[in-house]
Amino acid sequence: MASEQPTLHPEAGRGVWLGAAAYGIWGLFPLYWPLLEPTASGDILANRMAWSLIVVVAVLTVRREWGWLRPLLRQPRRLALSALAAAAISVNWGVYIWAVNSGHVVESSLGYFINPLVTIGFGVLLLRERLRLAQWVAVGVGALSVLVLTAGYGRLPWIALTLALSFAVYGLLKKKIALGGLESFALETAFIFPFAVAFLAYRSATGHAVFGHGAGHLTLLMLTGPITAVPLLMFGAAAIRIPLSTMGLLQYLAPVFQFLCGVLYFHETMPPERWAGFALVWAALAVLSWDALRRVRADRAAPVGAGAVAPAPAPSATR
Repeated sequence: MASEQPTLHPEAGRGVWLGAAAYGIWGLFPLYWPLLEPTASGDILANRMAWSLIVVVAVLTVRREWGWLRPLLRQPRRLALSALAAAAISVNWGVYIWAVNSGHVVESSLGYFINPLVTIGFGVLLLRERLRLAQWVAVGVGALSVLVLTAGYGRLPWIALTLALSFAVYGLLKKKIALGGLESFALETAFIFPFAVAFLAYRSATGHAVFGHGAGHLTLLMLTGPITAVPLLMFGAAAIRIPLSTMGLLQYLAPVFQFLCGVLYFHETMPPERWAGFALVWAALAVLSWDALRRVRADRAAPVGAGAVAPAPAPSATR
């Protein structure tokens, strides 16, 4: 009798599509930010924070999911960590928007390519995690790629490193806060909201009218809230339907799309030394992915009670 072929559970299949859509939207953000010019990057960031809070509050209200807030207000340590997470994502978003609108899309994609390697480094340095040989190889190759790219750019790739480090810090703080994605994002944007509104008011008072470029431009600024919240909701829906290892692989879609936008749409130059640096990054990620998948298969084949293996770094959920 012919053996049965494994089939993908409908919910798992839906989860893959939702996860791919979330990371795909994040990867196509470089096509959106230039539409907001001549608004400065700082103004775009402030608008994104302000409108994101409005959207996420509306979603939580419709869902009636406010039960988490009151207990959290009695935990000052988690509130302080949330404030730090808000600062970290603000730095990440601000540098990313500026990089895209300044013609550095390819380098910004590099930041999200090397982010998993930086996250592993944080695990070793801050959480005293022990790495397997393949992970050490991946981190070593990743460090070599930074040296090659530094030579290729003629400078340290500070945009990529800032994005990778700020996002790794953000992920570490989110791990310690241990709050749902939508809830934690609401808290973070709530911390930033007063500063964002004050900044926009100051800009308007000093003659830099953020909203003076017509109704269409204002609509695009307001849409920064929904386009931030929608992929976050998709990510949350995907995360409960598919394994973490699958989400970990899907996360590479975002920097791949960013890279393709930079090369194919914005026609950024890619001399041979930059290709060499990116090739090393991709090789490191290939080793990391191979090792993660190998460990997942080993865990599934292990007898019950044999002990769990530490999972690969979890993908972050905010871009």
